[in-house]
Order: sequence, then C-alpha cells, then structure tokens
Amino acid sequence: MKLGLEGRHALVCASSKGLGRACAESLAAEGVSLTLLARGRDTLEETAEHIRRTYGVRVHAVVADITTPEGRAAALAAHPAPDILVNNAGGPKPGHFQDWDRATWIAALDANMLAPIEMIRATLDGMVARRFGRIVNITSSAVKAPIDILGLSNGARSGLTGFVAGIARKNVAHNVTINNLLPGPFETDRLLETARQWAKDNGQPEAQVLAQRRAANPAGRFGRPQEFGDACAFLCSAQAGFITAQNLLLDGGSYPGTF
Repeated sequence: MKLGLEGRHALVCASSKGLGRACAESLAAEGVSLTLLARGRDTLEETAEHIRRTYGVRVHAVVADITTPEGRAAALAAHPAPDILVNNAGGPKPGHFQDWDRATWIAALDANMLAPIEMIRATLDGMVARRFGRIVNITSSAVKAPIDILGLSNGARSGLTGFVAGIARKNVAHNVTINNLLPGPFETDRLLETARQWAKDNGQPEAQVLAQRRAANPAGRFGRPQEFGDACAFLCSAQAGFITAQNLLLDGGSYPGTF
C-alpha cells in the first residue's frame, strides 16, 4: 500500500535509536524527509547517514534535548512547519514511589507529558492551516496496564493521554489527527533496563528474566522495532485521516482486557 506521504516532512523526537528510529525509518521508506532529534551526537549522525544512504531522503539531524525549552526551540528552528510530528522521549527510570520526591516527578512530567504538549502547541495551527497533519505520541502499554516499578511513566503518560483525548477531536475536520502508540515489550534498550531492575530487585539472573518474559507473551517473543515503525507510518498516512484520539496498543496480546 502506498501511504500517500511522499514529499511530506516529519519531525521525529528521540530518533537516534529504538522505537523513535524505527518510526523515522518507516517514514523515510515512504519518501518522507526528516528532522531527527536526539541528545547524543555520534549515534544521531550515524542514524541520519544510514537513512540518507538507504532511503534517499533529506535528513537533518539536530542535537537537542526535546524535554527542555532550548531543545524544543532548536527542533522548531530546524523545521518550524512539519507535516508529521512524532513525539517521543526516554521514559523515567524504574523504581519505587517512596523514593521519588517532587523534583523527580516534575522531571518525569516535563519529559513525558509537558514536552509533547508544547510540541503539539507549536505545530498544530500550521497543520490545520495546511489541511494536513499527523501527530503520533509514543507513550506506553502502561497507560492501559500500569507497571508497578514504572510509576513515574504510568502517571506522566496517562496525563498526556487524557490531554490528547480532549483536543484531538477538535482538529480532525481539518485533516489533522492526533493518536497515541502504546508499545509493550519491544526489543529496545528501555526493555533491557527495566528487566535489569526487576532482576536486581528479585534476585534473579537477567537472562532468565528476559527468557521468562518472552515466554509469557502470547506471541512468544518481544516486538520488533520495525513492526512499531510501520504502525506509526500507517497512522501518519493519507489513508488514516479518519483515525484520531485513539490509543493503539502493540503488545503481542499481553493486555488481557476486552476494551
């Protein structure tokens, strides 16, 4: 299926590796030019060059921390009017809520709720004026099924989800959609970090924890980042203009609920 995105431009946050990079690659495969953002210069430049060589699209790499006002300003200076915005940021560290003070909570909210809201605020009006816009927020399966050691993420990402539900329906008539992608267990650095924390807390070998988690998933495996990227590309497609304010869960069937 041709997704009708050739010639569009996407701003993809936290896209030097993991799920952000997967989204960038799937969009590039559809002829979308990119502004990539990440904090680490070397990995970001390597990713940008790989995408240029592989897909033949224009890629601008911006070293920036999207969770800060300065980082968001740098991103928007590089391309102030994207057709597609993929909001993404590294999740807060796992831990125990008794150990989190106010500053820790504010940092989590800044990264995983307020930063994406600021990026939406900065780009939405232009999308409405041009009568095309796709905003995809990468959140977490924890929005549907909270994970005890990820309380900071549970709270911040649920706040973003509620905000999106309140504004997405106001803009779909202008061919601007806002949706959330909820990743479950994908084979990324984040998954390894949380498994390492759980293994440490429970006195088990990390390899054993990972094997148990693969086996426990109905799919019998972890997700592949490319699967996630392709789901993102479809939500950004011309064909997806009737999908908005939705939370698409990609978890291999782990969530046991009907709704």
